[in-house]
Amino acid sequence: QVQLVESGGGLVRPGGSLRLSCAPSGFTLNYYAIGWVRQAPGKEREVVSCIVSSDGTTNYTDSVKGRFTIYRDITKNMVYLQMNSLKPEDTAVYYCARSGVPYRCSGSPVGYDYWGQGTQVTVSS
Repeated sequence: QVQLVESGGGLVRPGGSLRLSCAPSGFTLNYYAIGWVRQAPGKEREVVSCIVSSDGTTNYTDSVKGRFTIYRDITKNMVYLQMNSLKPEDTAVYYCARSGVPYRCSGSPVGYDYWGQGTQVTVSS
């Protein structure tokens, strides 16, 4: 069955870095886009970044451009989110999710059909 498993979250100081990993299984990664979606306490889910696995096309929400990088390793069947220059407002549970439409990223959480369990990222001094 379709599964996505995140790892790599934790506590980091402002200005620090973390790399999140997403291990998808049960489907052909190359046919789908994978998004990273976060949810901060009391806020709605927000699509942070997405990558079309087949050609590496990426997009980012404005607040993380220049700080976050999404990439995939097809040989390892993994998707990563490298997060640099972290800010307290990046604190959230981060989920990786599969696009509901093959080969297409979505800027809305409703565009993703399968989700991981989430990993907590806390940015605090």
